[in-house]
Amino acid sequence: MNAPFGIDHPLIAVHDIEQLRDRLMSMGFNMTPIGKHPWGTSTSLAMFNGCLIEIMGIFDDSLIDEVPAGDFHFGRHVHEHLMQREGVALTALHSTDSQADARKAQAAGFELAGHLEFGRDVTLPDGSEDRTKTTLALLPDARWPRLSFFLCQQHRPELIYVPEWLAHPNTVHGICGITILAEPDSQEALVGKFSALYGAADKVEGGYRLQSANGKISLLSSQAIETESGALPQEILADGQPGIVGMDLRYANADALRHHLQQGDTPFDEADGVFRLPQARSMGNMLFRFYPQGR
Repeated sequence: MNAPFGIDHPLIAVHDIEQLRDRLMSMGFNMTPIGKHPWGTSTSLAMFNGCLIEIMGIFDDSLIDEVPAGDFHFGRHVHEHLMQREGVALTALHSTDSQADARKAQAAGFELAGHLEFGRDVTLPDGSEDRTKTTLALLPDARWPRLSFFLCQQHRPELIYVPEWLAHPNTVHGICGITILAEPDSQEALVGKFSALYGAADKVEGGYRLQSANGKISLLSSQAIETESGALPQEILADGQPGIVGMDLRYANADALRHHLQQGDTPFDEADGVFRLPQARSMGNMLFRFYPQGR
């Protein structure tokens, strides 16, 4: 289970959410139906216990300024970054008390734009209907906009972490890390930003690594990332700003994962139990890796 400030879910913004949803389902993920937010974004989720994968599109750009949090407009932020390129535009950190955690984030130097509350109707596996309640605390970053975060508190987690929805045929069951592209000229400043929340960073080849409550946060140069995970798309390299470009996930059964990746016609390589998907462009400009349980 996750804990405050642990990795909850990067938002992978894409132009064709249905296409990526179909691809993820072919790879053995149990994806939710496409839903809609009141600020114009569409969404589909692969849910785990305490975290999730979220892919996002824009279904109505006339709504992107609706439901602001102070001066921050969730829909506009996603839309503007998607117009630049596909990829992570905003990232959720886990919260069990968004008000208290927001105060801690502010004390660590993060800017708080405001809070958003919303819910969505759900039909549970037994056929009963209910409604979720979620509070977001928005933490935009004017210097590195793609490293804007928000705290995500689920007030009714029993309507989110439903056992039937957490079961994925490929046996993937959680996030164990994210990779941030940060060239050497920005790494020290970013280490300062994140160390205030996560403690001292470890120096690694090509950058730094910190430990969150739910996985590692790696700050790496493009050269280090391409050595570890595969080639970065040109639009990411040309972007010039730090951002999340990789996600590491846990799996339980290598045979099941391998079968579904092959069934989904997903190019991958495998070494020492680690599966890598090297073609980031087909995955919303994200490099995915899958690690065995316990690694």
